[in-house]
Amino acid sequence: MIPRLRVMGAGTATRYHRGMGPLAGSKILEFEAVGPGPFCAMMLADMGADVLVIDRPNEPQLGVGIERRFDVMMRGRRSVTADLKTDGGIAAATLLASRADALVEGFRPGVMERLGLGPDALLAINPRLVYGRMTGWGQDGPMAPRAGHDINYIALSGVLHAIGRTGGAPVPPLNLVGDFGGGGMLLAFGVTCALLEAHKSGRGQVVDAAMVDGAATLATMFFGMIAAGRWTEARGENMLDSGAPWYDTYETSDGKYVAIGAIEPRFYEQLLARLDLKDHGGLPSQHDRSGWPALRRAFARAIRTKTRDEWCRIFDDADACFAPVLTFSEARAHPHAVARGTFTRVGRVDQPAPAPRFSRTPGGIRGAPPERGEGGAAALADWGFSPSDIRQLESLGLGIAR
Repeated sequence: MIPRLRVMGAGTATRYHRGMGPLAGSKILEFEAVGPGPFCAMMLADMGADVLVIDRPNEPQLGVGIERRFDVMMRGRRSVTADLKTDGGIAAATLLASRADALVEGFRPGVMERLGLGPDALLAINPRLVYGRMTGWGQDGPMAPRAGHDINYIALSGVLHAIGRTGGAPVPPLNLVGDFGGGGMLLAFGVTCALLEAHKSGRGQVVDAAMVDGAATLATMFFGMIAAGRWTEARGENMLDSGAPWYDTYETSDGKYVAIGAIEPRFYEQLLARLDLKDHGGLPSQHDRSGWPALRRAFARAIRTKTRDEWCRIFDDADACFAPVLTFSEARAHPHAVARGTFTRVGRVDQPAPAPRFSRTPGGIRGAPPERGEGGAAALADWGFSPSDIRQLESLGLGIAR
């Protein structure tokens, strides 16, 4: 049995906790950014890494512009502030990088080099440094200098074209595929891999994580299916893209939805039984594509006769690959999520708990998102800076809260 997740900082506490988890002891320097970079650093912090973020001195209009306490991807770190447009700010950032095990930055290609904080400069003073770079298009290539967002990166990777219903336009899957799955999560994986290698070799390296690459990687299975002739590039006509009637969502009588994914024959048989369609004659066979429209109509008619909660009770003990389509708020309260502790509350903000789970060295949330400079003095001391070192950093313009 996997032990229940231990979450530090649960409840309403905002105090910063000592590290635990498989990355405990690793020191990560993060440069303030939006989206995938902070998500990467959150994952590392959740797994026990000591993440220190260099924030801008004044709050900029970044990302969605919410207050820091609601920016839950910033949880679990401490903060200092530095103006990287000044010589003092650059010098302070360089000194911090000299003590770090890894660095995470999300500027456009060339920006860190122009600041004097590029990989060559920092690896020269800290040869073990893992230098994590998060961009949309990558560090090189003809599109590398251009601006973009998740929707652009997944469009170029081929993923966006595949998502949507037949006859309709491609549908953006929030910004989950580019920013977070193909971006931040891929960078967290890359940084962790490079940290493992650095422990063996004593040498750091650059991790070039591009969202366009990561989105393509997430779609690996589909490239194989296309090559095998098992996937058509016509949107909404395949098994997993709403083409198959037994892998789709359906509206219930109360205007809510349920999700069905009964791919395997034994699960499909249970689906028919629970929908009271198993003994109805004339239904097309599961994989008869010409009969899919008729199957879809039969499923839609049956499911529309009851509410979502009534269907949940009917399918409660079935292996029919059924689930209710929940809102974010409903998901937090679902009995399965409650039993597993999938969500937690930190700083009076409900949010997902750290994942994945570890049997011996569980991760945890070390604290609520810090205000600019919050916890900086304690972080510098933990990183081995003496009181005189800290005074020197402050003289360079580094902002810390004591």
